Parts: sequence; structure tokens; C-alpha cells
Amino acid sequence: MSSQTTYNYKVVRQFAIMTVIWGIVGMLVGVTIAAQLAFPDLTHGISFLSFGRLRPLHTNAVIFAFGGSALFATSYYVVQRTCQTRLFSDKLAAFTFWGWNLIIVLAAITLPLGMTSSKEYAELEWPIDLLIAVVWVSYAIVFFGTIAKRKVKHIYVANWFYGAFILTIAVLHIFNNLEIPVTLTKSYSLYPGAIDAMVQWWYGHNAVGFFLTAGFLGMMYYFVPKQAGRPVYSYRLSVVHFWALISTYMWAGPHHLHYTALPDWTQTVGMLFSLILLAPSWGGMINGIMTLSGAWHKLREDPILKFLIVSLSFYGMSTFEGPMMAIKTVNALSHYTDWTVGHVHSGALGWVAMVSIGSMYALIPHLFGKKQMYSMALVEAHFWIATIGVVLYIAAMWISGVMQGLMWRAVNADGTLTYSFIESVERTYPFYYVRLIGGALFLTGMLLMLFNVLKTIKNPAPADDAIPQAA
Repeated sequence: MSSQTTYNYKVVRQFAIMTVIWGIVGMLVGVTIAAQLAFPDLTHGISFLSFGRLRPLHTNAVIFAFGGSALFATSYYVVQRTCQTRLFSDKLAAFTFWGWNLIIVLAAITLPLGMTSSKEYAELEWPIDLLIAVVWVSYAIVFFGTIAKRKVKHIYVANWFYGAFILTIAVLHIFNNLEIPVTLTKSYSLYPGAIDAMVQWWYGHNAVGFFLTAGFLGMMYYFVPKQAGRPVYSYRLSVVHFWALISTYMWAGPHHLHYTALPDWTQTVGMLFSLILLAPSWGGMINGIMTLSGAWHKLREDPILKFLIVSLSFYGMSTFEGPMMAIKTVNALSHYTDWTVGHVHSGALGWVAMVSIGSMYALIPHLFGKKQMYSMALVEAHFWIATIGVVLYIAAMWISGVMQGLMWRAVNADGTLTYSFIESVERTYPFYYVRLIGGALFLTGMLLMLFNVLKTIKNPAPADDAIPQAA
């Protein structure tokens, strides 16, 4: 039996396809709520389509459905290829696929109905939280079990990032969601007041740090060298990057709670660790981009590589902006404004979505035994549509956010506010229209991707190194 047929690609294929589908769903909900901010009466009177109900559905769908499916797909693929062994348990891997998608469907039902714990990125109620814990532990068993039975001595660095992401998210999820059930659909947090806020942002920022950063860095460390046909620029730097990142990120959460009831020293610790984070983050970005040394010409002709490298540029930009916004004096201007929304989406769309899309374009033809995507011209078009969409979105939110912060802080000579709140709302409307256009462009790119993926799968011409469909 050839080494190709020893791998379990079925579950990877399933998660890869759902990555594209959930990406469209999550971004469609995002465009809907962006339209609601531009046109407030859009869904007037329909409670389950209100902004407050759809916004948590959007964040959960993009982060956990789209991003999560991309992480499952790539981690299952990478751990098999780099460990040269089949997944630890095919049945348990299949359970993680069906379990994870059941969780997403339950979220899509309960959140629009208003069933929520009201904790950001952790809105799902306790029965679903229990199911998440079971699925996640199963995921850990499959992943670490595969590493334990690897055929090679070395554990490739991408697996360190995937492993840290899996372990940390398990701990974060379980402890942030300790709650007292009242009914089947309602519970209350075990933690009181400011402690609840601290635990929530220990979870919330590390969901960003480990789910949306460490996991996707695992993706980057495999697919950038693979697509470029070059070794990682510095393997030593990748190891330093790993340990520096995971030892610092855990402390950064309090920067979400500046000027609140949280003790001042805790806020300061969060700020300092956020600033320290700049070093490992940029070390990782430089390592990824410099992997193209000697292969820069490939960037002109390979749109998949464009997705991967531009995603690293957005990663570098977001991880510079984040520490800057964590500085208390800057935070006094930026917090509660659209600047924060711009920052989140430069990371979520520019970094997470684009590295996922690039990885899927690299992975899907290989999984389905094709030489390349059905249309590389459509991949190129998708890249430019997505890039223009992100730039429009985040530029609009940056300008809007700084304007809001300055208007809210402006005072007259006698100490009264220069502007009323409603005046700042009126001034933001043009930027909401631009954001809507940017989001719609990004969604259009995802629809192009779905078409391209379906045509690739149906394309009868196999590649020379086609993977058997039964594998």
C-alpha cells in the first residue's frame, strides 16, 4: 500500500468544503448587520433578524464555523503529512466533524431566538457548551494521538502551534463557561462582577490569541513554505516565535478593560504584555514573508501565494495596531469606537480569512486528486476583490473611529461637550456605506470561491499524483 493511501483524507475533505460554505454564511450575516447599521429600518420589527440577535451569530459563524472548519481541515491534514501516519482514530475524527457542525447549527438556531449567555465569543448556552467540550476533547485525542504514533522523531513546528491552540482553547472554554443552569436554555455565570469580566477577557482575548492566531500560524508554517517551494526562512526563529508567543499572549486580556472597575495594576499588566507581544508577532510575520527569499518571482504568477503573503502583511499590521490600542492613552481615544471594529476585521478578514482561503486553494485540488483549481483566473480575481474589500472596510472604520473618539472627547471652554452623541452618529453614516461595500465585495469573493471549488471537484481530469477518493 502506498503512503498516500494510509492517510485519512475523508474528514479533511469534509471540513475543507464546510470551510467555504460556513465562510459564505458567516459573511452573509456580517453584510446583513452592516446593512442594518447603514439602513436602520432594514429588518424593523423582526426580532430574530435584529442587530442584537444577528451580531453574535455573525461572530460565531466567522470565528468558529468558518475559522474552526479551516483549522480542523488543515490540522488533520498537516499532522498526518508531517508525522507520516494516519489519524489516531477515524471514528473519533468523524465524530468531531459531525459534532462541530451540529454545534454550529444549534448556534444558528438559538442565537437568533435570543438564547444567549451574553458573554462575547462565548454566547452559547450551557447544553451547547457541554457538547463543545466533548467535541474539543475528542479533537485533542485525535490530534495528540496522531503525534504520539508518528513515524518520524521530529515534531514539525506547525504541530506545536496547532497543539498549543487545541490545549489552550480547551482550558479557556471550560473555565470561562463555568455556569449555574437555571433552565435548559438559561444559565448564570459562576463568577461575580469584575471577576466575571476578567475571566471573560482572559478567555476573549486568548480566543483571539490561540484560536485566531496560534492555530492559523500553524497553517502559515505549513502552507507558505509548501506553496513557495522553499524551506521556512529560519526554523530557529519559528521555535522562538512559538515559545515567546504562547508565554506572553495569556496575560494581554485586561487591555479590554481599561478605565473599568478592574484594578488599575491589572490593567497595566495587560497593557505591558500587549506591548511585549509585538516582538514575537512580528518575528513570525517576518519569518513567513522571508520564506519567499529566492522565490519572490512566484508572487507575480501565483494568486494562492498572494493570499498567503498578503495575509501575513495584515497579521503584521493587526499585531502592531493591537499593542498600540492597548496603551491606556490611545485606548482612551479608541475604545467603544469603530476603530476597534476596524482592528478586529483587519485581523479577521485580512489575516484569518485570507490565510484560510489561500490554504484551501492549495489544499482542495490535492484532496480531490486534481492538478490545480478549475480556474486560476478566478483565484486571481478573488484575491483582488477580497483585498479591495478589506481595505475599504478597515479604512472606513479607522477614519470613523478616530472621528468618533475625537468628537466624544471635545469640550467647550466652559467644560460642556462640544457635540451631542447623535451628531457623532450622523457623521459616521458615510463610513457605514463604505463598510457595507467592502463587506459585500469580500462576500462576493467567497461566492466565486464556492463556484471554483465545485467546478474543481467535478472536473474529470485527475492530477498525476491523484489521491484515491476512498482514502
